[in-house]
Amino acid sequence: MQATHRARLQIHFCVLLWGFTAILGKLITLPALPLVWWRMLLVTAALLLMPRVWRGLRAMPPRLRWAYAGIGALVSLHWLTFYAAIKLANASVGATCIALGPVFLAFVEPWVAKRRFDPRELLIGVAVVPGVAMVVGGVPHGMRLGIAVGVLSALFVALFGSLNKRLVEHSDPLTVTCIELGTGTAFLTLLAPLLPHTGAAFVLPGAHDALLLLGLSFGCTLLPFALALVALRHMSAFGMQMVTNLEPVYAIVLAMLLLGEQRQLDGWFYAGVAVILVAVFAHPLLGRRQQPAGQPELLGTTESHNIVE
Repeated sequence: MQATHRARLQIHFCVLLWGFTAILGKLITLPALPLVWWRMLLVTAALLLMPRVWRGLRAMPPRLRWAYAGIGALVSLHWLTFYAAIKLANASVGATCIALGPVFLAFVEPWVAKRRFDPRELLIGVAVVPGVAMVVGGVPHGMRLGIAVGVLSALFVALFGSLNKRLVEHSDPLTVTCIELGTGTAFLTLLAPLLPHTGAAFVLPGAHDALLLLGLSFGCTLLPFALALVALRHMSAFGMQMVTNLEPVYAIVLAMLLLGEQRQLDGWFYAGVAVILVAVFAHPLLGRRQQPAGQPELLGTTESHNIVE
């Protein structure tokens, strides 16, 4: 099998695993805060077992560590709002909102990079508006708060993705992931007393939730990230982006098959999803820039949205 074909299959498998993050988020009975806290803690602990990570930490300048630590706080807020959206609505709604990440990125990235705004990116933002309206109209009224929280989560994706992009060439991606998730865990620990919750903020998960958390942390986070880094050696960043944009599609199909969520949503929701996805796929096509394989623009800390731009 040719290396390029193998890499394409690998990244499709990674996107499928990323699609399961929304499903597991719905199946885990923990509230969003302890769910995210345990996930980040488990991944950080696993990364700290790698000598490569410690070498990267020793070689990294303190100023850069603080920069990645600040981005880690944004990552934790993204995951917190993402799983809160799933809890408030369902996995399909959460995945659809995250599909707005590239749309927000089209507006946020020029501001962060201090470059001129491209009018073509405005077209993407305008095109997605009717899709969002159809999605809102296609869900029960009680789920609309989940949509609002999910849109906020997509905004956090754009923010930390743009900031990571500026620092991509300075450090080892696994080391950066460890710093961002480690500081994200600490940030949530400090933030917990300010957030509404009943009982202890960070409860010890039961056997069912613990098993699903292990699958979420290692099967849907570390494994696909490692495979994606290998696949990037044989694919262009453009090709990788077009595949990873399929993540909401995988998540919604899995939610229909495993959770039966199509019974909660009507045709307007799925029509809106289609409009949003057309806009998302049009974004890289309008501004296509061929990049050599093996040069990711963003670093992996949360699903596919930060592997490439």
